[in-house]
Amino acid sequence: MTIASLLVFAAIYGDTPDEKHAWAVHDFNRPKPAKVEVDARGIPSDAVVLFDGTKESFEKNWCDDKGNPSKWSYSKDGYFYTVPGWKNGGSIFSRAQFGDCQLHVEYRHDPSNLYTDKGAQMRGNSGVFIMNNYEIQVLESYYTSKDAEGSAEYVNNYTDGQAGSVYAENPPMVNPAKKPGEWQVYDIVFHQPVWKDGKLVHSGSITVFFNGVLVQDHWEMEGLTTHCVRRPLEEHAKKGPLVFQDHGCIVQFRNIWYRPIPSRWDNLTHSNLSASRDKVMELRRETAAKLFAKIKNPKEATAENIKALAEVISYANEGEYCASFWNALSMYRKKKGSSEEVKSLNNTLSVLIRNKVIPESAKIK
Repeated sequence: MTIASLLVFAAIYGDTPDEKHAWAVHDFNRPKPAKVEVDARGIPSDAVVLFDGTKESFEKNWCDDKGNPSKWSYSKDGYFYTVPGWKNGGSIFSRAQFGDCQLHVEYRHDPSNLYTDKGAQMRGNSGVFIMNNYEIQVLESYYTSKDAEGSAEYVNNYTDGQAGSVYAENPPMVNPAKKPGEWQVYDIVFHQPVWKDGKLVHSGSITVFFNGVLVQDHWEMEGLTTHCVRRPLEEHAKKGPLVFQDHGCIVQFRNIWYRPIPSRWDNLTHSNLSASRDKVMELRRETAAKLFAKIKNPKEATAENIKALAEVISYANEGEYCASFWNALSMYRKKKGSSEEVKSLNNTLSVLIRNKVIPESAKIK
């Protein structure tokens, strides 16, 4: 359908608002999204950059678990990395705290600093801990795949602990890891668990693209990150730091940013899952009032006026709005326009009729 033809239906087009939806289907009044530009580095303009490759960014945005400067090291080549030695520097924490997000992280293992004789879980082990509670494993896992079994390079490991796994819960669907020495990329969409009045409403979810390949498809969390034993979900603060684990291995990190995103469960005005009838009606009345205020003379019995009033009552079929609509319609019946005009007006009324806003008898004959 063309833009021109859409504009014909701009007043009332799709199904009207209802108890769980403050907006109509294809609603021209619904707020438009904000414009976001993506720069040459691939960073959206509304992203919060946690590390841009500079020492200033590293020192400003990262700390230890006590809020003190991190013991991790910065490289003038634009990355930071763990201090060599088993948990010598401790994990590193973002000073920023956030919850639901789109997250971008890049990491690399230097082949010259990669343990190959301490077991599979010491091959460049770290972890991306979102809110310090939910881990996507970081590990050198290029040779941990069924395709490599039987080869000299094959590295055996438990699959819920290799790169791209939701640690201790779900392995990656495939293994798109690159060889050591190449930068690996995680793009993550995270929604935290939702609790209402102490009860779990939704377990939250995590989606992971690993080097551009989907490896976690809206995985619903089963617990907090754990090791060996299952650890049930527990209610926690709605914001927390991003944490990179110190597991005694050298891992390099760069180009780290996130975008806060809304939880669908916070949508109280347009959602089958979470809408509040009071909040929906409040927004519908607000929209109706704005539309009614644009009508110069609500008493004028023209086809265009009736269409405008019909749009108003699709949001709030009450009081002055309702009375104005029926008065104008009644007056129009006494002096109808052309057959084409009546047809167009009846098309508008039909939308309200099928949504039970007005009765079938409202149609103009």
